[in-house]
Amino acid sequence: MKISCQTEDFEKDMQDLVNLFYSEADETFSLSHSFSLTGNDVESEIKVCESGESFFKVFSVPKEFDELRKKSFLKRSFKNQLYEFLNKKTGKSLPWGSLTGVRPTKFARDLVERGEMKAHLISETLVRDYFVSMEKAKLTVQILNNQKCIIKNDKLVDLFINIPICPTRCNYCSFISNELWTVKDKVETYLECVFKELEAVKNLVAEKAYVVRTIYIGGGTPTVLTAEQLERLLSKINYPVSEFTVECGRADTITREKLEVLKRHGVTRISINPQTFCEATLKRIGRKTTNKQVFDAYMLAMEFDFVVNMDLIAGLSEERLGIFKRTLSTTLELYPHNITVHTLSVKNAAQIRGQEMKYQSDVPKMVKHAEKTLLENGYKPYYLYRQKHQVGGLENVGYCRDENVCIFNVDSMEDVSSVIAVGAGAISKRVFNIENRIERQPNCKFITDYIERIDEMIEKKVKFFS
Repeated sequence: MKISCQTEDFEKDMQDLVNLFYSEADETFSLSHSFSLTGNDVESEIKVCESGESFFKVFSVPKEFDELRKKSFLKRSFKNQLYEFLNKKTGKSLPWGSLTGVRPTKFARDLVERGEMKAHLISETLVRDYFVSMEKAKLTVQILNNQKCIIKNDKLVDLFINIPICPTRCNYCSFISNELWTVKDKVETYLECVFKELEAVKNLVAEKAYVVRTIYIGGGTPTVLTAEQLERLLSKINYPVSEFTVECGRADTITREKLEVLKRHGVTRISINPQTFCEATLKRIGRKTTNKQVFDAYMLAMEFDFVVNMDLIAGLSEERLGIFKRTLSTTLELYPHNITVHTLSVKNAAQIRGQEMKYQSDVPKMVKHAEKTLLENGYKPYYLYRQKHQVGGLENVGYCRDENVCIFNVDSMEDVSSVIAVGAGAISKRVFNIENRIERQPNCKFITDYIERIDEMIEKKVKFFS
């Protein structure tokens, strides 16, 4: 199902909304969107190309809006019109209404800060003006209230380091990550390039008087590196930060020796991600980890007093609601500081793309059960983001207990802090809070290209943050 728009500026967002109502294979009809703008008055039409059926809307842009806000207002208005049309045509409602972006909580926060929405009326406004379900609108308010760690200061930065390597590839994964056996001969060279980039970052931070607030080493699975390699990597990072996270992810990569290295270098937070505690599912998705390995890794992490996050995925292959409930119950018995509940996202690069997905109707029930159960057990939702192709148009939510929020996650999802990103596939982000502007600078996606072009990457990064 395709929509063609008079102006390309609006086509991507409107197509994203169409995709939430119709599958890519549904070619029964196509849509077009056109509009006329006279001063601040707008006439907008959405039309079914084959039948000529159309839906008109007339509205006005507030006169006080500058060009940037005017464009944003038009995009939101056109998406609302499209949502109304598709909702009436299909009888289908979406949990996030006409919102298609990655960061619905940031969207709400921005509306409040710009004076377009009253803080005490966030949920009512999201439901009335953007067709968001009351359940998701209330979740948005909860998350905004729990994000007490936000500091807007253009001199504060987060440091992200990417290790895009895993022991094996899960069949749902769409990240640009390499199985270890395919890049084993490049790991040392890759690390040397990362060290070189980190040295340039160190000079940049000192020269520009940036303050590194948090460090996050992600991937991939950074603990696929040996203890000695981790030692060399962490010895290159010397910043007195509020939070230092390493994604251990796969329990089969975690050893006492590696955790000793992390602790010695000031790491405060790690992830141990079971995704599910159904071992039959783990085999189906290509994740060669046993429940015992997860339990052992978790107990080992407790010895070192790490803050621990555990990721779960709602909607994994052939899982019904009952299996997900058992996974959540097992996770709660462990009682980690953070639990992140992901809704399965099947992107184009995933091995399971195009395969029949069973029991998708159970996924909203899984997400709802997780929220209810976690709240009852003392967890609070503190960050949220969405991805394309998520089952049911749902979301990923991070929960914490005892105020153990991950500052890096909040900073990233709310776009309130710049990120200096190192490594292949890493994307640096510069936030200009006073100007309400964001710029991004990507590194090369693939390890081989990154190695070959490391000097170019460093030169671009220095220029980007200067």
